[in-house]
Amino acid sequence: MWRIVLPGIAMIGVTYAFARFSFGLFLPNIGRSINLTESNAGIVGSTAYIAYTLALLTSSFLIKRFGQLKVIQFSGLSAVVGLLGVGLSQNFLFLAMSTFIAGLGSGWASPAYSQVASTSLNKEDKDRGNTWINTGTSFGLVLSGPIAILFTDHWRFAFISFAIISLAVLVWNSLRIPYQKPEIQDENIISISNFNEAKFLLISSIIVGFGSSIYWTFSRSFLTVQYNMSNKESVIFWVVMGLTGAIGGLSGGIMNRAGLALSYRLALLMMSIAIISITIPSIYGVYSSGFLFGISYIFVTGLLIVWATRIFKLVPHVGVSLSFLALGVGQSIGSAAAGELISMSSYSIAFMIYSLACLIGLFVPVKKKTS
Repeated sequence: MWRIVLPGIAMIGVTYAFARFSFGLFLPNIGRSINLTESNAGIVGSTAYIAYTLALLTSSFLIKRFGQLKVIQFSGLSAVVGLLGVGLSQNFLFLAMSTFIAGLGSGWASPAYSQVASTSLNKEDKDRGNTWINTGTSFGLVLSGPIAILFTDHWRFAFISFAIISLAVLVWNSLRIPYQKPEIQDENIISISNFNEAKFLLISSIIVGFGSSIYWTFSRSFLTVQYNMSNKESVIFWVVMGLTGAIGGLSGGIMNRAGLALSYRLALLMMSIAIISITIPSIYGVYSSGFLFGISYIFVTGLLIVWATRIFKLVPHVGVSLSFLALGVGQSIGSAAAGELISMSSYSIAFMIYSLACLIGLFVPVKKKTS
């Protein structure tokens, strides 16, 4: 299992943590260099989510047309090109274009790996494999933290370093992920009942995406602006978030014991508490927030993957594409709206509102037969 899972973790790490979420980590430095307003920063953050959404729309077609390995290679290539572009950006427009390219990879990677898990892992390893691959985001955050500390005033070099690491991960995956000849799939294996059963999954995904978007884009800026945290302190916060997120890899085992419905609600409640906790003017509140958010985000997204693959058993990549498409829609809207809300009110009020938004997801039904 680990022969496939380890390079998968690495690719998720570079496509999510480096290519999508590291913008929030370096936002204070990037903003000063390129003179970004909070509104512009929200728009740039949103472009990565929009690209992610568009990539998810095309992922099923690409997997069917080119196969899972090729789509994983497309993911890695977009991360390399996009991260290089960010490192070379001199203005808002070029930066937005680069984050868009970088954001494509994550939208292609998750569905492709769900297909790899389905075709290459034993039945008993599929849920564990999917949830462990999903922890790649956390490991990427942990790696990006020290780089941010070492190159605080040289964020361009940091992004070029990310691009080089992404290239190495692309080569690793090319050597380890098995090639599977693309096959013309019978469209009848996807029934109307599948989509009907997936409606609550999609609603939940939108809510998770919207609620989490403010944290990924603005949490570190919040700490530096609101609490005057030093660069090192705020990066340590980011690393804590990544380290605890790795615990989310256990979600597959927890879910098998507690059930999908209870696990989902516990994870969402934890995320809501994490988002509002950052507004507590205390070092303990801040780091507790990062601790809880790291666990809850990886936990709940891992649950969404498993939920999707259980509904679309024969074509798991379709289910994951739909779920993460809804997640991306929520994040695209949420990131842009958060920037505007912060401009009109304050960081604290915006984070409180987004925390409440997460609680709406507690009322979404989770059918017991999928748990």
